[in-house]
Amino acid sequence: MYEMTVVYEDNHIIVVNKTASEIVQGDKTGDTPLSEIVKQYLKEKYQKPGNVFIGVTHRLDRPVSGLVIFAKTSKALTRLNEMFRTSDVKKTYWAVVKNEPKETEGELVHFLVRNEKQNKSYAYDKEVANSKKAILNYHLIGHSDNYFLLEVDLKTGRHHQIRCQLAKMGSPIKGDLKYGFPRSNPDGSICLHARRLKFTHPVSKELIELEAPVPNDNLWKGFELL
Repeated sequence: MYEMTVVYEDNHIIVVNKTASEIVQGDKTGDTPLSEIVKQYLKEKYQKPGNVFIGVTHRLDRPVSGLVIFAKTSKALTRLNEMFRTSDVKKTYWAVVKNEPKETEGELVHFLVRNEKQNKSYAYDKEVANSKKAILNYHLIGHSDNYFLLEVDLKTGRHHQIRCQLAKMGSPIKGDLKYGFPRSNPDGSICLHARRLKFTHPVSKELIELEAPVPNDNLWKGFELL
């Protein structure tokens, strides 16, 4: 059985705590994606002879850890896709930054332009050509000797949104070279963690609230929560 942390599972969905090195869906690297690992896990757990259905409902960037929802039925997939599209899934992230924000909490509104070739987004204060409005709320929730811990609530779901907006604010995420942090993390991760998900179950309609433990290392463990 593959080592994988399942946070929640029922007949329609399975939610796992992704590590920072895993990709959610197959890409040009050819590395085994999390979707395949989840399939394998379900195949073995339920001793299914045939193919197992797994639907990808949303993605996390490869260097990011935390909660990912997969659909186990096509009905759940269709409904979850729509819920993500209309921002009916509330997503809360934790981010580690070196530079303390000027304000301990606030709302960031930018206009992001995605550069496909560079796989990077650029933030502007005003609307520019091909830009999409990006909104998030952040507040400072902890600190260690060298770093600050921010809790981020996403209001929109744009490409690299948190990474790009925090960098624009002057607080790039630890390890995120692409967005201006001076050093990478040894394992290639960035210190961004999809901490909580809150949503109405696509089939049963009950309220689901889930939380993922932070990565098991001294950096994350070193925070005193305010």
